[in-house]
Amino acid sequence: MHALIIALVLSTEPPVDASTAKAKAALMPFKKSLKEALTTAMEKSPETAIDVCSKEAPALAAKFSTDGVKLGRSAFKLRNEKNAPADWVKQAMESLSKEKSGAEASRTVSLEGGRTGYAEAIWVGAQCLVCHGEAVAPSLDAKLKAAYPKDSARGFKLGDFRGVFWAELPAK
Repeated sequence: MHALIIALVLSTEPPVDASTAKAKAALMPFKKSLKEALTTAMEKSPETAIDVCSKEAPALAAKFSTDGVKLGRSAFKLRNEKNAPADWVKQAMESLSKEKSGAEASRTVSLEGGRTGYAEAIWVGAQCLVCHGEAVAPSLDAKLKAAYPKDSARGFKLGDFRGVFWAELPAK
């Protein structure tokens, strides 16, 4: 009994409320499916991964947006304008971008109408640099420009803040 009390007192992690837990659980299958699809595509070619990001990622977000929960991705530097952040997401990104690189950082906010917003940081990994780094292969560059004429999601370095996965929960 004493060990449990000591463990609770020594814990520095904030408690996870029900909304945060629900949002994390809702995002998990979306993130897992997207990562699997991107990894498989990158094994074929980076050009194949472009199709995953442009076509499969939005479809996966829609597929896993159920029971009034909406899911998505956003960033300051957008590749796809359809991923532009809502105001609450933009504010969460501003805060999350100041976190230590690689941190499992998230923000939960109250929204109008009793809804809840949740965002968690995405950090640039080595695999991301192929399409989002400072130097992109010419053939890949051509396909990116064709798929995303207004692409600004480039110039990243390993560990940079890339953006967020987000979830909007309906009112309780």
